[in-house]
Amino acid sequence: ASTKPKVLLWVDTFNNSFHPEIAESALKVLQQAGFEVLLPKKSYCCGRPLYDFGFLDQAKRYLKTIIADLRSEIREGTPFVFLEPSCASVFRDELGNLFPHDLDALRLSKQCLMLSEFLIQRVPDFAWPQVAAQALVQGHCHHQSVLNFKDEQSALMKMGLDYEVMDSGCCGMAGSFGFSEKHYPIAKAAGERVLLQKVRAAKAETLIIADGFSCREQIRQESGRIAKHLAEILDR
Repeated sequence: ASTKPKVLLWVDTFNNSFHPEIAESALKVLQQAGFEVLLPKKSYCCGRPLYDFGFLDQAKRYLKTIIADLRSEIREGTPFVFLEPSCASVFRDELGNLFPHDLDALRLSKQCLMLSEFLIQRVPDFAWPQVAAQALVQGHCHHQSVLNFKDEQSALMKMGLDYEVMDSGCCGMAGSFGFSEKHYPIAKAAGERVLLQKVRAAKAETLIIADGFSCREQIRQESGRIAKHLAEILDR
């Protein structure tokens, strides 16, 4: 049996289906940091799409199934490392509200960390790669409001990046909001306020960094630039 400490990498639907290279980068980074990386035995959704559209009972049933399936990892105190802020916020912020008397739900909410949080808080001797580059950073709404974006900035600083966190607010895509035809003008206007102008004006060699799938899609579709996830920068 491995003597390495264990972490569970939550491979969310976005990265599993559209950007597996991000999950592969995160896997390599965590392995290089000295961890045995567990993956969920099947593909899970965090349940956010269900309750975003009002299906609260179905969302709660689904989350109960996840808690039951991963109970041994939860009770062992295994850290759950997330790549997608909107998924992490379900477990960190909303799980306790949905199941205030479920001890395993409350345990899980405390074991969930974004990749940057995990490395900053739990891996004090992590060998940060040095990246001599300029970067524009789009902070995902959930990451900035209910998670810990300061650790994301600390990670960028430790890599030596000359970075700017854009004062852009929401990218406009906001999950599935910007994919809806009736919402598209609002989504585009929100993106154009700061984000898209800054990205279009950036030099070709400037890195564009965004952990959120929605943010990366808005940037790709409206500017043609490809934004990178922190995991990919760490894996350069």
